[in-house]
Formats: sequence, structure tokens, C-alpha cells
Amino acid sequence: MKALILAAGYAVRLYPLTKQYPKPLLKVGKKNKPIINYIIDKLEAIEAIDEIMVVTNSKYISIFRKWAKNLKCSKKISLIDDLTSTPEDKRGAIGDIAFSVNDRKIKNDLLIIGGDNLFDCCLEEFLVFSKSKVSHPIIGVYDIKDLKQAHKYGVVNVNKEGKITDFKEKPKNPKTTLVAMCLYYFPKNKLKLIKDYLREKTKSDATGFYIDWLRKKETVFGFVFGGRWFDIGCHNFYQKAKEAF
Repeated sequence: MKALILAAGYAVRLYPLTKQYPKPLLKVGKKNKPIINYIIDKLEAIEAIDEIMVVTNSKYISIFRKWAKNLKCSKKISLIDDLTSTPEDKRGAIGDIAFSVNDRKIKNDLLIIGGDNLFDCCLEEFLVFSKSKVSHPIIGVYDIKDLKQAHKYGVVNVNKEGKITDFKEKPKNPKTTLVAMCLYYFPKNKLKLIKDYLREKTKSDATGFYIDWLRKKETVFGFVFGGRWFDIGCHNFYQKAKEAF
């Protein structure tokens, strides 16, 4: 199994902090640890993963190279440059996944995590659940317990087996408080569907649009994470994450 961390965004909502510096390398916690290192720690604990890939962009690739040199990790760490250099020519999350799969010729099961996600729950439970749903894509889901805030995310409905029965990207009137994290498991035989989506659709940024398309073609399951989760997209959530950790 391969792991892919999405770190190619330009994080304009966090300017000026991220104007010349990548969001996943912003520091959090008493140990002043980069956000991405918390993700690396969780991935390192999974025996089935033999390589951790980080897709970034041409603007930040040199900064990530310096970070990787000082990183202590038992897994192979690979950096991917998505060959963009400005927010205007970014590929978007789905575009970066497709680029990485093609660039590295990935033919393995793939675990994908947004490089700005901080969460408590271990990934082992997520992968056990994923393996129990043979050959089906799985997404990480979190109950934010706030209907007023849910409209900022991809809102999910799941049945008692965990199958996603409805998905809306940033709906005006959300019906549940279950939201999609940027955390996905794609079995190797489903990776080709990413290219199929990009041939049909033009929205390559928000992964929610892909999940909504995918669930209409395939059975997709959601795994509900417990503990804390921070999607660090703005100054407010970054400050909350720093305080919590």
C-alpha cells in the first residue's frame, strides 16, 4: 500500500503565513511540530504502507526537500512536484491525485490524506474497516455536531452499514452534521475512476465533487472518526489547533 499526502495547495486564506511557506509545514503544539509530521507519525505506524508520497508544487518543492532531509521516518519518503507555481494554475486536489498516480505509475491500494488535517484517531481502525469492505472506496467522516457549521464542508449521509447514501458539497441547508474529511482509501482496481471523472467533469479542486460523482457509480463507504479533528483552512482553525495540541 502507498500513502499520498496532498500538500500542493497555496492556502491563500492563511496569507500572509503561507504566502511564501506551505501550510502543511506550519507548526502546531508544544514541540513546535509541523502539521504534516503528525500525519507522518500515523502513517509510519501502519506496517502495510511501504512508501509515503507527498505531492507539492514547484513553488514549495525546495522547502519540502529541506524538511524531508531532517525528517526521521522509517518509511520511504518521496516528493512529487505537480509542476504548478501559482494559485491560478493549481491542479486542485483531484488533479494532484491523478497527476501523482500517473507520474509514479501507482498500481497499489492508495491511502490519501490532506496535508492540513489534524486528528486524534489512529488510522489502523480506518484501514481495518476499509479491508472489510472489499474493493470499495472509503472516505473518512467526522461528526462536527454543529449543523450551522456543516455547510462549510461536504455533508454526508450514511446508513447503518456505513454506505454513503447522500453527499452534498457545501450545501446551504445541511441535513446532518457528518462531514467528509480529506481522508480516502482507494483500492487499486478503482484508481482508474479518477481519470474517468476528470474526463467528464471540470471541478478538480474540492474532492467532494469527485466523491459525489463516485458514489453514483460505485458503492462508497464512510468511516466515522472519533476524537478531535481540525481542517486547517483559515487563521481561526489554525489558532484552535495550536491551542488544542
